[in-house]
Amino acid sequence: MKMRSMRRGIKEMDIILSAYADRNLADMDAAGLDVFDALLHENDQDLYQWVTGQVQPPAQFASLISNIAQTFQK
Repeated sequence: MKMRSMRRGIKEMDIILSAYADRNLADMDAAGLDVFDALLHENDQDLYQWVTGQVQPPAQFASLISNIAQTFQK
């Protein structure tokens, strides 16, 4: 999953998701890993709009997107 976080189609998402993965993957439980894995299958343009707050994310990703956005802002 870490490699998939770093090798996205949009450079901004490479940076954002790899930073999140570096800080959080080791501490995630199985359910958290499942949600992160599902998120990695989403379109990069959608992910970018969700993380930057341009578009509301789907409910199943809302908490994770919020955590990712906070990690990136630190």
